Amino acid sequence: MDVSFLGGPLPQRGVGVVAPFDFALDRELWRWVPDEVSLHLTRTPFVPVEVSLDLARLVSEHETLHDAVRALCAIAPEVVAYACTSGSFVGGVAGERAMCAAMTQAGELPSLTTSGALLDALREIGARRIAVVTPYTKSVTDSLEEYLGEAGITVTGRAYLGLTRHIWKVPYRDVVDMARQAVVGAADALFISCTNLPTYDVIPQLEAELRMPVLSANQVTMWAALRAIGERAVGPYQALLDPAARRGPAGMAGPAGPTGDPAEPVAGAMDHLVGPVEPVVIPSVPLTDPAPSLPLPEPEAALAGPPAAPDGEPGSAGGGPDSAFGSGMGDAPYRDESGGNTPTV
Repeated sequence: MDVSFLGGPLPQRGVGVVAPFDFALDRELWRWVPDEVSLHLTRTPFVPVEVSLDLARLVSEHETLHDAVRALCAIAPEVVAYACTSGSFVGGVAGERAMCAAMTQAGELPSLTTSGALLDALREIGARRIAVVTPYTKSVTDSLEEYLGEAGITVTGRAYLGLTRHIWKVPYRDVVDMARQAVVGAADALFISCTNLPTYDVIPQLEAELRMPVLSANQVTMWAALRAIGERAVGPYQALLDPAARRGPAGMAGPAGPTGDPAEPVAGAMDHLVGPVEPVVIPSVPLTDPAPSLPLPEPEAALAGPPAAPDGEPGSAGGGPDSAFGSGMGDAPYRDESGGNTPTV
């Protein structure tokens, strides 16, 4: 029966996704998926542990993955993706490969992880030196840097929030502020870690401002999963998905100059990024930056909370912390496991 009059043909292809129990961004994953492909998600069992290295290990145990993949096999996906960055880098490169092998054995079909997809994406764009943004604590961020180092990737700068829960509530403006702090030195690309951190609409905006490819956890996961079945991820103005948007092996320089070489960046455009290459913990409230923030797209802009008050502070007319965070995200400035206060940014 022709069902085109009901809104188009039904999806004929399937991608299975194993996500941690607290994953809240199903809708964001779908935005990278073409109409002819369907996503089928399952979650790992709940454990009463906050976001940490311990949680990353718990949600990536081979027995847990085996059960999740077996459940997905009931709807016969063509590939299975483990959509969790920390869970797939916590065991290093060898641990990530072992996870893929365990999932493949459980379902007898191709399997991949977010962290493995990240390495594939970095090879795709030719990036060897990257800046990193995470919502994690210092110890989890350190583990990501160690994983990248094992794979021959140098981290030139990084910024992290120090969160242990409710990561999906972080507004786009905080992701942008972290990116501006992380991109110091000669980075080929920026990576925004954690599949529970909203990134879809902020990627093209950051690429335009920072003049480099911007990768995110959910983006590389969907890109790799779809590529595994011969499909292409959809996403306008994203360098990973559109090779024509790239300049050189990894960079995204401005228009070519008179000699045909890439033009220099706009004068002053990156002045706010100058600083030492040191880890920075970004407060939960937006940084007081005199430069205007990037416009927030809809409908994800709703994550940003109420509009700014007359005094420029977020929240109600009386100012105060951003209500979009809710409870349980700690007090700004955050502390990490070392006990240190957030440095002044």
